[in-house]
Amino acid sequence: MNKNIITSIVVGAVIFAGIVWIARPDAKDQEAAAVQQNSSGVLSIEDQGFDFGTISMAAGPVTHAFVIKNTGADPVNISKMYTSCMCTVAVLQKGDKKFGPYGMPGHGFIPKMNAQIDPGEEVSVNVTFDPAAHGPAGVGSIQRAVILENNAGENVELQISANVKP
Repeated sequence: MNKNIITSIVVGAVIFAGIVWIARPDAKDQEAAAVQQNSSGVLSIEDQGFDFGTISMAAGPVTHAFVIKNTGADPVNISKMYTSCMCTVAVLQKGDKKFGPYGMPGHGFIPKMNAQIDPGEEVSVNVTFDPAAHGPAGVGSIQRAVILENNAGENVELQISANVKP
């Protein structure tokens, strides 16, 4: 029986290492990101944080829309969007077109987005938090983030928070 347990642990470790290896950024992605870091576009967000207040697990998911505007002279390309936890998903809405939903890296494939925001254009990022995702252990104060990788400089980080009750 000990041999079966050890074999299971070794197989699990190999599978985990394979997942980590596949999810790592490759050199081409990093090089492309470095080349794209020369836009004079500027992403402006009126409020980068939103507090849902006290919410109930039983009431289900809650959503907030963040408005992002390109106030610069050049288009800005959003190359990736992802969340800090599996309980949170984000969708970028540009007119009638939707990009997403995008979740947490490591909990599914996070594809490249390639959404261009032209000068003066506004988009919304709709962030949905599921308070029941962590089960009974998920009560209390939470803070989550949505990260947008772009070519206008530093990544944009949107924050949500809540106090989760059963």
